[in-house]
Amino acid sequence: MLNARPEAAIPVTDLERAVSFYTDKVGLEILERYDVPAENPMVRLKSGDGSLLVYKSVGAGQARHTLVGFVVDDIEAAVDELQGRGVTFEEYDMGDLKTENGIARTGNTAGAWFKDPDGNILGLGQYS
Repeated sequence: MLNARPEAAIPVTDLERAVSFYTDKVGLEILERYDVPAENPMVRLKSGDGSLLVYKSVGAGQARHTLVGFVVDDIEAAVDELQGRGVTFEEYDMGDLKTENGIARTGNTAGAWFKDPDGNILGLGQYS
């Protein structure tokens, strides 16, 4: 088994706009900037014990699925905090998956989804 800390990589069109979103609205901290190669600069961001890499790419915003999930202990508090920072949560009604106030519940799990400025889908998950 691979014993390594995973790091999600998120493609963005405008690196500075993305960094502003992820730091100001999501609350992540900048760890490092990589300006080489010049056509694909990157920024690593700290999230809890893990990290997230955002990088400039022509493929930004094309995924129709969640690119990264943040596991939280209290999804209501996390949604409230992010909404207070200006994050808008998605509302879904897809059969068994239906959100109320941005949060979907299935059994003992809960999820909420929001998008970054490029339309990349990000999620919160609570497993209890």
